[in-house]
Amino acid sequence: MIAATWWWLATPVALTRAPVDPATKLECVSYTPFRGDQTPLNPALHVPASQIAADFTELAKITNCVRTYSVDNGLDQVPALAEKAGLKVIQGIWLGSNRLKNSLQIDTAVDLAKQYPSVITSLVVGNEVLLRGEMTSTDLAATIRAVKARAGVPVTYADVWEFWLRYRDVYSAVDFVTIHILPFWEDFPVRAKYAASHVDSIRKRMAIAFPDKEILIGETGWPSAGRMRAGALPSRANQALVVSQILELARQEKFRVNLIEAYDQPWKRQLEGTVGGYWGLLDSDKRALKYPPGEPITNYPLWKFYAAGGMGFCLLVYGAALLTLRRKPWSPRFSSWLAVSLSATVGGALGGLAIEKMLLESFGTAGWIRGGAWLAVALIAPLMTANAAMAGRPLPTFLEILGPREWRTPLRIHRLLGLVLIVLVLLAAESALGFVFDPRYRDFPFAALTMATVPFFALMAVNKPMTGPRPVSEVGFAALLALSSLYIGFNEGSANWQSLWTCGAYLVLALTLLQARVAKIQGSSTQ
Repeated sequence: MIAATWWWLATPVALTRAPVDPATKLECVSYTPFRGDQTPLNPALHVPASQIAADFTELAKITNCVRTYSVDNGLDQVPALAEKAGLKVIQGIWLGSNRLKNSLQIDTAVDLAKQYPSVITSLVVGNEVLLRGEMTSTDLAATIRAVKARAGVPVTYADVWEFWLRYRDVYSAVDFVTIHILPFWEDFPVRAKYAASHVDSIRKRMAIAFPDKEILIGETGWPSAGRMRAGALPSRANQALVVSQILELARQEKFRVNLIEAYDQPWKRQLEGTVGGYWGLLDSDKRALKYPPGEPITNYPLWKFYAAGGMGFCLLVYGAALLTLRRKPWSPRFSSWLAVSLSATVGGALGGLAIEKMLLESFGTAGWIRGGAWLAVALIAPLMTANAAMAGRPLPTFLEILGPREWRTPLRIHRLLGLVLIVLVLLAAESALGFVFDPRYRDFPFAALTMATVPFFALMAVNKPMTGPRPVSEVGFAALLALSSLYIGFNEGSANWQSLWTCGAYLVLALTLLQARVAKIQGSSTQ
């Protein structure tokens, strides 16, 4: 079952057109050079010319042009290096609320346009500055006109398509219109299979609204990893599908398009969560195409390793159960073996996914600690509950772990099991509250949450304490998880299966906690 699950998940996607084909170069791609822990949020960072040159050597194989966004952090070196690589440049000028910085950006970009007239094809005066609310449309239009008077190349402004319709005074100042159409980030997110047609319909709508000037799609694309928004799922296969279909439309209908972006940008995860860091056609670490021509496109290229590891973990869970029986030889109930089988199968099927999600979604020290904690409880819970199920022990209550000494369980292994449960409940509560109060950039921990929750639920079902009052702490956490899941499910919508899966796991964990009963511990021997 585990192998079949991974085989199904990794089924390759067949496309009529390769997403990126060196035989048919892209018109243009957005380029930022930052790697590893490099970030433009560090004003002292200066990217070395050799790093940019190495990127351009590879990018020149797949594109004719790069679009930049500023001249900071060493990006003023781009035109000279692009000239050597045979690339054209759509040069960006980053505008914000600081007039002095704006002036420095403009002066540098204008000088570059005059120094490299055969390389810089146009200047983008400001990127989404209206969306961010850092300039008024009147000031922006005046700035664009001032740059036009000095530049000697076509001048434009780039923003989300709706803002062009709201601020038409900017239209009169530019030489051509640059619009961003990002189906994933729309107010009503668009599914991947409809993304290309959405881009085309918006382009046609803008052509009607602004009939006298050329329209460049300055940003469009799809993320390859991150959380869902409604029915919009980031994935490798979906990114390949969207890019392929948009490029085919551009070829058929002869419109200009710039894809976002060349390389994955890890630093964006600080601002936009996991999904912000995975819009690249090439990965950040290896600087290689995610979809080499001629190779099958799958969401899980390492699926064979995940399947083998999952089957190994499944056997490990069974081993923990058998080892318990060896120490305490009796015949366990069939339901106990059923609980172990369920935990082992779920853990084996989801283990690879939980590991991959931790590697993709952990960012910064706090993120790695949280991700490591999720993976730890996901891997430990099936092993420890297999032991408890075979030993006939019920799930310990919080009182038995953290309560007064006379109420604590004397068994060390029982205390460890209880601590794992407490960590799981705290992680689940923290994530649930996050989705309630600040959900936009949070990832759904459905794989690790399910791996850890199912074993505890199964153990509670087969070794359920029959007497005693419900403990207040478990009831409180159960109520929090249940109420949060109802809100999250409503807020995220019925199309978001990541949300529904996560909410279902929250409810199972809440039900598990509600089954807990307090019974005073007898005896004081330890094992």
